[in-house]
Amino acid sequence: MIYSEKVMDHFANPRNVGEIPDADGVGEVGNAKCGDIMKMYLKIDGGIITDVKFKTFGCGAAVATSSMATELIKGKPIEEALKLTNKAVIEALDGLPAAKLHCSVLAEQAMKSAIADYYRRQGVDPTPIVGEFSEHCEACGLD
Repeated sequence: MIYSEKVMDHFANPRNVGEIPDADGVGEVGNAKCGDIMKMYLKIDGGIITDVKFKTFGCGAAVATSSMATELIKGKPIEEALKLTNKAVIEALDGLPAAKLHCSVLAEQAMKSAIADYYRRQGVDPTPIVGEFSEHCEACGLD
């Protein structure tokens, strides 16, 4: 498998790793059976994602996509963050091998899960805002 320099950089030097103890939204997605689990923490102030951290249990591509996804949404309004797609994460990393595309999907889902959690904590139904998404790794076909 050939990885781009950006993937290798985000794997070797991941950005925004860790936890936010007083996070406004926390999302966890993945499946222990396929080995990729992502947890994302958000601090939100006035509708802006002021801080974002992640913890990923998984392969190098899972770490790299989590790192890149956090970089792409940090400092952005929630509405803009929700437009982030797995394709945008892949493009920002200069591509991923086909077998690792599901990692980018998990990064997108972790972010959506954390935003949904934020809205639930505000007493707002997140579905009309965030849309439908899965908290399981559909790519690996295990639930």
